[in-house]
Amino acid sequence: MSQITHCPISYEELLNFYKESGADTALTDTPVNHFHKSHSAENEVKQISDISHNKQTLSSLEQKSTSSYESDKMRFKDSIEEMVKNIKTLDELKSALLSFDGCSLKLTAKNTCFSDGTAGSPLMLIGEAPGREEDIQGIPFVGRAGMLLNKILASIGLTRENVYIANTIPWRPPGNRTPTPREIALCRPFIERQIQLANPRVLVALGGTAVQFFTGTQSGIIRMRGKWLTYETADNIKIPVMPTFHPAYLLRTPSQKKLTWTDFLEVKSFLSNLT
Repeated sequence: MSQITHCPISYEELLNFYKESGADTALTDTPVNHFHKSHSAENEVKQISDISHNKQTLSSLEQKSTSSYESDKMRFKDSIEEMVKNIKTLDELKSALLSFDGCSLKLTAKNTCFSDGTAGSPLMLIGEAPGREEDIQGIPFVGRAGMLLNKILASIGLTRENVYIANTIPWRPPGNRTPTPREIALCRPFIERQIQLANPRVLVALGGTAVQFFTGTQSGIIRMRGKWLTYETADNIKIPVMPTFHPAYLLRTPSQKKLTWTDFLEVKSFLSNLT
């Protein structure tokens, strides 16, 4: 029977072995011999108590962090509102948006999609956020959804030149994901001022994100569409809002086109009664 011999190994070689094995972080300042640790009930209770205390501490820190984040967000939003309220024209607002770096979406977007159509038109359409084609061209609603929107407008005797088009978010979210509440909050002062300066008589909210912008709630578009809402600007002007489906949704769900057409007929009727 052969005898096992112990090969001498240096501390450096041992540390390299640990490192290559993935053990490269020290958990405590002093070594712990787990083979000689007491596993008494008293120690186990203490360990559980320590874990509970650590969780409570972490929860407290998270709450403080969230509170601090919300406070910072409100201060930042207030500063944006203060900036945009002094802007007098849509061109100035566009320039301010182009120079604004407070929203991370701008870093991944190719272009800023500010608007299309004719400012000052009685009807203003508000979408959600640019898609791929919109991001490439820097114009809202120019992809397949935009082509469908053109047909919807034509069905009530309008063209893009007869309306004013914008989005709640001017930059494309990566992968066309839904904008986060924080992103919407950061961009909100800009679209609010854009509506104020465009001064439409009627608004159409295209899609869930746009509807949530006007309602301030998480109400779904299926429940809200077809029901007139009222939006009040900072200068206390009340504008009727018609929520309806986003054209991109209609491309995926053609069966809902009839409902959207009904909504736009309501808009047409309202516009025809304006004095």
